[in-house]
Amino acid sequence: MSYKVALVLVVVGVALALPEDLYGAPQHKQVYAEIPYNFAYGVKDEYKGTDFSQNEESDGKVVKGSYTVQLPDGRKQTVTYVADDYGGYRAEVSYYGEAQYPKEYGPPITFKPAVYKPQPTYQQPGYQ
Repeated sequence: MSYKVALVLVVVGVALALPEDLYGAPQHKQVYAEIPYNFAYGVKDEYKGTDFSQNEESDGKVVKGSYTVQLPDGRKQTVTYVADDYGGYRAEVSYYGEAQYPKEYGPPITFKPAVYKPQPTYQQPGYQ
């Protein structure tokens, strides 16, 4: 009788020691190093009308930053954000200027890309 009780206890112990999902992916806790950083960039191309920038900084726990984009209607959109583990991503969006719409509509203004025609560097003998 004591062997049966011992066997039942061993089976229950093994069943409790097994993970709940044998076929699922292993669960890993992601741990990120708290590394402070900051960066900024900006692009302004008068010819194509491109104008955008971003700056961001972090103390290792909280990320703060903003980015600005020149919209096609002439306004400038600025998004200022804060992100952390507690509150997630929180953003405030603001616009500068007034939307401008053309009085006459026509085909969109496009720029043709430069034509690239590579010259052959090797030809097989007798083949033209």
